Amino acid sequence: MLAPAECREHSEPMEMDMKTWSIPLALFLLALNVRGELTAAEISPAEQKIALAEQAIKKNPEKYQPYIDLGMALARRARETSDASYYARAEEVLKNAFRLAPGNFAAQKVDLWILLGKHEFARAREEALELNHRMPDDVQVYGFLTDANVELGNYEEAEKAAQWMLDIRPGNLAGLTRGAYLRELMGDIEGAKALMVEAYEETPATETEDRAWVLTQIAHLELETGKVDAAEKLLEAALGLYPRYHYALESLAKVRIAQERYEDAVGLLRLRNENSPQPESICAMAETLDLAGRSDEAKAAYAEFEQRARRQMDVADNANRELIFYYADHAHDPAEALRVARMEIGRRHDAFTLDAYAWALYATGEYAEARRQIDHALAFGLRDAKFFYHAGVISSKLDDRPAGVRFLKQSLELNPLGEYSTTARKILDGLASGNELPTRL
Repeated sequence: MLAPAECREHSEPMEMDMKTWSIPLALFLLALNVRGELTAAEISPAEQKIALAEQAIKKNPEKYQPYIDLGMALARRARETSDASYYARAEEVLKNAFRLAPGNFAAQKVDLWILLGKHEFARAREEALELNHRMPDDVQVYGFLTDANVELGNYEEAEKAAQWMLDIRPGNLAGLTRGAYLRELMGDIEGAKALMVEAYEETPATETEDRAWVLTQIAHLELETGKVDAAEKLLEAALGLYPRYHYALESLAKVRIAQERYEDAVGLLRLRNENSPQPESICAMAETLDLAGRSDEAKAAYAEFEQRARRQMDVADNANRELIFYYADHAHDPAEALRVARMEIGRRHDAFTLDAYAWALYATGEYAEARRQIDHALAFGLRDAKFFYHAGVISSKLDDRPAGVRFLKQSLELNPLGEYSTTARKILDGLASGNELPTRL
């Protein structure tokens, strides 16, 4: 999902223009190299800000602003590293800011960033609404409203908040990235790329992690439409800006899988997991080891993933969706998949959680209810290849072959090289021949 991004920037609200764009990506890639910007800093932007804030606190510990600056820098460091312990450190630092300046608006915004980073989306939405009422023209608060509403499945509210960001300050970085993510969700990949390219141009050259993040998002969009070579070049550029960047390493591993270079993908994920491995990244390693034919190592990685993910099941920042698919597709424990899915659906009703819930229902043989839940997920209007694949399988199991064929074809149109594309083609061939859907996919 969209990670929080720093904002800079009112007219009447307007509908987001979802028209299709065409991006001269080759020129964009050429410009990256011509400007000579692919030079890594020895110290990250967040680390630089941490050092400056700590010096300011040491110089005058009774000023509140350096504590706010340090809290923000620590929260940004969490994104740079995927190490959630920085959020805990940021919370401790903010206590001093609130002690010195109770109710400070800037400190409350940093606290909101931390809540989103910890995936406490419902609480973040409530606090963002309060701050928005207090300061209706603050762009960053609209960004937080966008993030929380997307994660909770309130897509109309998210779109309105993102539109306000661009109305209040056209071309602001945070508004562009959020607008891009919403366009991607609605299937406008070219429009999403256009906004991300604009966001890259708006990002200062000194913000190397931000620029690497934007390049990684553009690469993701290219890979989603089967443009493997373009995605590869963008990710190489991102890693040139910010070496060993966990987001870029994960995405480049997906490129290597699309190229059937499974051993290379394993190497990239090993590098990614050397520091602050997350359950999701360990799960990705297990799946990739399976593809590489290293079944014993895959089994060990799956066991580690399950152990780590189960420790987080009851907290907001969890890997429950990954657990659902693990139990449904790998461990063949559909009852546990459904139990975890019901836990998570109690917290949030976004399309991705509904999709996982539908798949758990399918795995337990509750096909009619699975169809109802996947229809609910699709009703939001989001266009995701995985959703359509699941909808195709579920429809086929209910003997609705026309719907099954339609959904599977839509999945392949959206992402011809996705993780389900091979299976989708096999099922389509079987449906065309009048065969039954296999028990295990």
